[in-house]
Amino acid sequence: MVYSDYFNPEAETMSVEQLRELQLERLQHTVRHCMNSAFYRDKFQELGITPDDIRTLDDVRKLPFTSKDDLREHYPFGLACVSLKDCVRLHSSSGTTGNPTVVLHTQKDLDEWANAVARCLWMVGSRPEDVFQNSAGYGMFTAGLGFQYGAEKVGMLTVPAAAGNTLRQIKFIRDFGTTVLHAIPSYASRINEVMLEQGIDPRRDTKLRVLCIGAEPHSEEQRQRIEQQLGVKAYNSYGISEMMGPGVAFECPEQNGLHIWEDYFIVEIIDPVTLEPKPDGELGELVLTTINREGMPLLRYRTRDLTRILPGDCPCGRHHKRLDRLQGRSDDMIILKGVNIFPIQIEKILLKFKELSTDYFITLETKEVGDVMTIEVEISQMFTDDYSRLQALEREITRQLKDEILITPKVRIVPKGTLATSDEKKAVRVKDMRKLF
Repeated sequence: MVYSDYFNPEAETMSVEQLRELQLERLQHTVRHCMNSAFYRDKFQELGITPDDIRTLDDVRKLPFTSKDDLREHYPFGLACVSLKDCVRLHSSSGTTGNPTVVLHTQKDLDEWANAVARCLWMVGSRPEDVFQNSAGYGMFTAGLGFQYGAEKVGMLTVPAAAGNTLRQIKFIRDFGTTVLHAIPSYASRINEVMLEQGIDPRRDTKLRVLCIGAEPHSEEQRQRIEQQLGVKAYNSYGISEMMGPGVAFECPEQNGLHIWEDYFIVEIIDPVTLEPKPDGELGELVLTTINREGMPLLRYRTRDLTRILPGDCPCGRHHKRLDRLQGRSDDMIILKGVNIFPIQIEKILLKFKELSTDYFITLETKEVGDVMTIEVEISQMFTDDYSRLQALEREITRQLKDEILITPKVRIVPKGTLATSDEKKAVRVKDMRKLF
């Protein structure tokens, strides 16, 4: 059967002018709807504005910022814009550092969420004949149900494998003929490692062809390594539970940035310190305003994620703005000896070396000589017995890292399996011991 390249051609291919008209209409409606929330009514009163002041898209800058702290301080339902009887589901964060952030959804919100995820999956080649396997956790974590309902909307046979139990994941992939897999990057690498241990060649012994990766920052080098290992095309995805979850932005087959669905969101990039707007092409903090939500719309939500808007058009025919891959979070930035460093910069260098695996860990400590960075990285399983080059390899890695991050770290290559890994959680890359002094 011949399918269209677009799940929703009208929405995906509308012109920039049509998008802007739709955005303004939905923004004005959303702002009026937000007046049902005491939180936003108070914010508007503090700023001395009313919904009538929003006459153009540029007027979004008149609106108040919303932050994760606002959601926590008004836990659980202080930002709701509809009655609880009109909501059918909530999702929340873990709340390990205080109150969790809670997001409410009406049935329309869930339907629109499923449509957005389906649009993403279709864009990377998923079709009703495919078998989709989801290795994300179900429950409060949005990636489980978010991808589940989107895949069902496409019409695929779905395998809700959930997180963990890698041997079972691999059995399902082989027995059910999985063709489309969703996994975070570090877990995709873990699946490949276990396949190798079991004597399974993913290119020969599975039907995998599409991998959806996201949830943790990763370098282009890591994506390319995963593609080579599993014999798939790996597409970067971006989701955030406060917006809805997965489906906010996704790469198209061109793999030149993530299309963010502008019929759902208004996109801003700001300087995280001055809060002033940054021009297209410059790195800054991603700020999103929902314009297609009923239960709990959010105005100018500060994601803390660092990216930039890529200028120019995409050959795929979609005119929705494209985001560069995430460089990390503004609150994950390492400041060492006055230099700003992101873990993804370190990963980019490490993954240039075929002798290394994808598992690494950064420790920051205060010693007599001052603050010190130690990077432990596991040797690849293929090179476990090749120790003769280790010292020279450590020196070369150190040299290239110094060129990239302007700091000389201490590099330690450790045996495979030394660093703790998890089948269920995002990889933890940094431990800052300096906070203990």
